[in-house]
Amino acid sequence: MSEREQEPVEQMYKDAVHWHVNTGGETIHAKRMPGRFRSYKWYASVLWVLYLLTPYMRWDGHQAILFNIPERQFHLFSITLWPQDIWMLSLVLILLAMTLFGVTAVAGRVWCGYFCFQTVWTDWFTWIEDKIEGNPVQRRKLDEAPWSARKLRLKLLKHAIWLLMAVITGITFAAYFTDAFELWQRYLTLDAPPVAWVVLAAFVFGTYVFAGFMREQVCFWLCPYARIQSVMVDKDTVLPTYDEMRGEPRGKAKDKGNGDCIDCRLCVGVCPTGVDIREGMQEGCITCGMCIDACNSVMDKLDRPRGLIRYASRKEMAGEVLPPLFRRPRVITYCTIFLLAVSGIVYGMTHIPPIELSIVHERQPLYIQMSNGDIQNRYTVKALNKTPATLHMQVSLSGATGLAIVDGGQEIVLEPGKMIPAHLFLVAHPGALTAKKVTVNFVLESVESPHIRMEYESVFMAPGGR
Repeated sequence: MSEREQEPVEQMYKDAVHWHVNTGGETIHAKRMPGRFRSYKWYASVLWVLYLLTPYMRWDGHQAILFNIPERQFHLFSITLWPQDIWMLSLVLILLAMTLFGVTAVAGRVWCGYFCFQTVWTDWFTWIEDKIEGNPVQRRKLDEAPWSARKLRLKLLKHAIWLLMAVITGITFAAYFTDAFELWQRYLTLDAPPVAWVVLAAFVFGTYVFAGFMREQVCFWLCPYARIQSVMVDKDTVLPTYDEMRGEPRGKAKDKGNGDCIDCRLCVGVCPTGVDIREGMQEGCITCGMCIDACNSVMDKLDRPRGLIRYASRKEMAGEVLPPLFRRPRVITYCTIFLLAVSGIVYGMTHIPPIELSIVHERQPLYIQMSNGDIQNRYTVKALNKTPATLHMQVSLSGATGLAIVDGGQEIVLEPGKMIPAHLFLVAHPGALTAKKVTVNFVLESVESPHIRMEYESVFMAPGGR
């Protein structure tokens, strides 16, 4: 390792000596302060509010978003995805992964700080706790106080609301996989299937325990993303950073020779994981920016410039110039893969065929020679109707000479969402065949909707065509 590469590693170990990691022995009661980044957290929570509301939205007479696993249909508003379209799911997963990697490379654990399920629900739970039990000082005193009627009343009210939120969370998740209103009715009448009760129990337990009790411990010990963040972060990544040159030495504001940091520890008091950002970037930092809001409020009161704690990169703090995003190889790579995934998803969504068609040539036998000398081939037609209406499909041949469908053609009835195999027979006189293996195009055209037209290429086998 070169001397330049070794420097940040040595600095990391130097900072780690002063790190304090809460291993669960204390409950962190973070102070809630208004500010720009606190507002960002509330805005990000709106996405999860949509999660709670979306299953109850209706679209064209059905649930707007429904993952109907028994019938193998995913309804996304006016789009219905089938198992044959599952390749788009892989692109969605790639898109989400590249978004996560790219954002982390640019601005650290933004997902953890603003959008993560654990972060948002913990924030909601502690907000309820703050409204019922008071500010952090009052909550600590209440925890340490002996049990009384007041303490019992406050604790019961808080935990009842927590459990209600956990129940709503679990039922909402289950509602994505079945009709939401029917599900509520079946839960309320105790008529829900066992799998619904298992899902509800798992979500109630997980939400109540993780968001109500474990909180930052989930980020420290259970979340795999927290363990690999160092791989995604480099010296160009902007993170909440304490300006040591400006802030040190710490001390009272009235004392000359001290830096801008007055050692009020408000940045620690607002941190949901109990991190002291002044000791360097730590495993527990979820880059939520609460420490920035807290420090800026203190700087405003002292009439000093904001930014003692700010989003900055290691290069910026070392006096180097931060390169633009389009010159950072990792960001370029992530963005390129992201755009390719988006393009694939858009293409797939806009080119979903109304019918999924497959025509399989019978292999045993490949052909039959009739008593009059004609050659006959058998085919199995498998057509899945992805539309909500019944379709009557007329089968014909395109561009084939010397070939004919037995009985002149056939009508296939396709019911919505069902695949019923049908059989076709093609015949040809040996003298009309120009080769032992002839390409044939089948055409399926809807009687009701002529614009629904599918073609499928197959082959016609003659003697010696193996």
